[in-house]
Amino acid sequence: MELKEAMLKRRSVRSFSPEKIREENINQLLHYAMAGPSACNRRPWEFYVVTNEEILEKLRQSTRYSNMNAPLAIVVCGNMKKALPMQMQDFWIQDCSAAMENILLGVTSLNLGACWVGVLPQKRPVERVKKILSVDDNIIPLGIAFIGYPLETPEARDQYDINKIHIIK
Repeated sequence: MELKEAMLKRRSVRSFSPEKIREENINQLLHYAMAGPSACNRRPWEFYVVTNEEILEKLRQSTRYSNMNAPLAIVVCGNMKKALPMQMQDFWIQDCSAAMENILLGVTSLNLGACWVGVLPQKRPVERVKKILSVDDNIIPLGIAFIGYPLETPEARDQYDINKIHIIK
């Protein structure tokens, strides 16, 4: 699939078949995620790959919008021990967001479906997901990508809006 096609086809999918995702597809998605840009190449991301049904069920209940029946979740987190220091620390959010977008585009290219559920900046969901994953205090969940074989196929769309463009010469 060409990049343009994947970008326009990438849509949030919230209904999935129970079919498991192949290990090689999961590994490919993680390669895509880590190919993303990172401020000063700090790569502060950590990826929690969840296929355990009990943990998936807890993740489904972790936020207001996360109740999806996907057979796979990849939780993208920031490791504050790897983040830039002091006032530049929050660049981890951009790094992990780029990784998440790469996962979503990769999902589309593999003819899978996904929905990115935001965790940060909501305090309670952040604490819930940290507890569910049993992570250290230095790990902060950014979002959950629920992934599976889609039961729905939203139409591709181009959301280009010339009114959002400001050219300064």
